[in-house]
Amino acid sequence: MTQGNRPGLFSVELRSAQWELLVAWYRSVLGLRVLVRVVEDRYALFEAGDTRLAILSREAPGEASGRWSLGFEVHDLSPQLDRLLDHGSPVDGPKQHPEGFRELITFDPDGNKIRLFSWPSGH
Repeated sequence: MTQGNRPGLFSVELRSAQWELLVAWYRSVLGLRVLVRVVEDRYALFEAGDTRLAILSREAPGEASGRWSLGFEVHDLSPQLDRLLDHGSPVDGPKQHPEGFRELITFDPDGNKIRLFSWPSGH
């Protein structure tokens, strides 16, 4: 939902030459809920909190960039960490930040940086 005349971020799009692998990773490993999946068009749309994540198939999607990361807030990092490790995903952390949150870093199969973080209970 937009507020006033300000734009609202509807989705972030990832282009991948490994569409099926990326869709499976975001669904099974990260645990996002699929809203739309059109196999013929090789398009998937995931629920990601107040926004969405779209994965599109492209033969030449370009390289992953170190200029950005996808940040996901979770209630508890422990189950997320276990799921990532069970699926063999690389994990850095979790680390405690001075601001009070805990964070871990992983990468999807295309090498996109994924940040998962949680605030302490009662925050």
